[in-house]
Amino acid sequence: MNTSLQDRVAIVTGASGGIGRAIVEELVRANARVVIAYSSNEVRALELASYLTEQGAQVVTAKADISTSEGAKTLVDTAVKYFNRLDILVNNAGITRDGLFLRMKEADWDTVLSVNLKSAFLCTQAASRHLLRSPHGRVINMTSIVGLTGNIGQANYVAAKAGLIGLTKTLARELASRSITVNAIAPGYIETDMTAGLSPDIRTKLFEQIPLQRLGQTKDVATVVRFLASDDASYITGQVLQVDGGLAM
Repeated sequence: MNTSLQDRVAIVTGASGGIGRAIVEELVRANARVVIAYSSNEVRALELASYLTEQGAQVVTAKADISTSEGAKTLVDTAVKYFNRLDILVNNAGITRDGLFLRMKEADWDTVLSVNLKSAFLCTQAASRHLLRSPHGRVINMTSIVGLTGNIGQANYVAAKAGLIGLTKTLARELASRSITVNAIAPGYIETDMTAGLSPDIRTKLFEQIPLQRLGQTKDVATVVRFLASDDASYITGQVLQVDGGLAM
């Protein structure tokens, strides 16, 4: 497959986390230029940028609160300032504030919906003017398998991820006439900092539910992002690709 992204410019939100970092590295490996977007973990973002720059990659970091329109605009302005264009937007930022529905705090609901769903709306809206000018416009939204199945103790997170699926399908229809594709990826259980603390017993139970009997790796998700960003995926839009080892088939 020709998955080269030579000279294309991408923004990756939530780029300082495990999956975000893997996505940035994968896009850079395909010769894309990348804005490493983050909200709080500056140390990780700068470390990633330094490492990739030493390897010859063209990257820049950008700190922004993307739950606001001003923050979303900051990311787009950074891409245009440093690279003069924007071709790919990966809405990967996400947080959890878990708790049973009956005891969930309104603030935890609002925060998760704002970061996980509203930010994708704002970033895509801010990026659209530049994506419309690109012959390779791509929007890739990071949802979750629980957005399809539901999950106890995550009403806010699940609602946000399910909403992201609906947003993906609607934007795919609205932007298709300008050849911009909009797709979502629904990871299952992936080896990240969030799953590192799982006990052996919980891991065993998870493996029993996953047909491939292992947790996914961040690269498993990142390679799908690279594919959807490439010309090989130019006739794919409005889809939700499950990267879950068969968990929810």
